[in-house]
Amino acid sequence: MTVDESLINQQSVFIVDDDEAMRDSLAWLLESHGLHVRGFESGEAFLDAWREDMAGCLVLDVRMPGMSGLELHEKLQGLRSTLPIIFVTGHGDVPMAVSALKKGAADFIEKPFHNTEILGLIEQCLAADREQSGQRRRRAEIAMRLASLTPREREVMDLIAAGRLNKQIADDLGISIKTVEVHRSRVMDKMEVRSIAELVQCVMEASAPAGR
Repeated sequence: MTVDESLINQQSVFIVDDDEAMRDSLAWLLESHGLHVRGFESGEAFLDAWREDMAGCLVLDVRMPGMSGLELHEKLQGLRSTLPIIFVTGHGDVPMAVSALKKGAADFIEKPFHNTEILGLIEQCLAADREQSGQRRRRAEIAMRLASLTPREREVMDLIAAGRLNKQIADDLGISIKTVEVHRSRVMDKMEVRSIAELVQCVMEASAPAGR
């Protein structure tokens, strides 16, 4: 497994398991592959440390004293956490893990597992987290560009994105075609796009619901 060195400080694998030997052995495995690891002995301990800007993924034991892995998962969903979660289960916990998948968990793995199997799942989750982070940054950038538009420029942009021609926009808004052209040019500059297709894509991304 190849790890992008520039992402090591940004992403961590968070291991939540009450079994200290399990935490230590998995941490050793992951650190030997260049990954940053943080271990927690309980769901409560992780929840206390949780921050909205945490990046990486969560390896979570289903059964733990106190707060179970499933309960932690539900609480994180309530906090709108986007960390991908891999549940670690015993054979009898598989139905619970499947239920968690339906509620948004990334995957689950049964004990005992092979090193290559857990490494593969974690790399998939880290890649998914990087993609989600990129999407969030992209949406934030688009939101800033949209905020720079005047109300009239926003009206013109929406009509352009709807496929209206300059003459039609002028008629819709009761302004001259020349004025539409000026607004159109400013919209393209402020939105940092070079084509109508790019503008439409920005409008679509801005209106799309946020992912997990």
